[in-house]
Amino acid sequence: MKEKPIFIEKQFLGLNRNWLLTRLVLAIFCFIIYTIEENRDRNADLLLVVGISILIISGLLTFIIHYKTSVYSQSLILDGFWTTSRVKIDFGSIKSVEKVQYSNFMMNNPVYNLHKKGTIRFYTRGKYAIKLTDKDGLVYLIGSQHCDELVRIIAEQIK
Repeated sequence: MKEKPIFIEKQFLGLNRNWLLTRLVLAIFCFIIYTIEENRDRNADLLLVVGISILIISGLLTFIIHYKTSVYSQSLILDGFWTTSRVKIDFGSIKSVEKVQYSNFMMNNPVYNLHKKGTIRFYTRGKYAIKLTDKDGLVYLIGSQHCDELVRIIAEQIK
């Protein structure tokens, strides 16, 4: 029988507020230029097609899961989309867990299993992340919309 997860969180790629706003501004720009254009030739029609395409792609991105965080009694599993490998973090090797601010930058790119400056990063959107440090000194930075709950659950599991 398969073990049931204690906590599940899905991070959707299209819900990153900054990049969603950027796509919408580009689409609105295309629509404004299309309506301002006096003689609508093929170039103006192309702006309409591009604006509609941006809106359709933005709508589709809201249904694409970037990664799923699952907490089980002995491990944390991060499962990405399509060809990404599944990352399993065993709670036996975790030394500490804490809630931290993900980055000081306003716009952050979504990342999955990015090894940068001694940390392994998983992020889609939001301001806060959890920082897991294992016994070897390896640091995992995992973005979450429910950081407080995730920190509490992981802290209970590693005790």
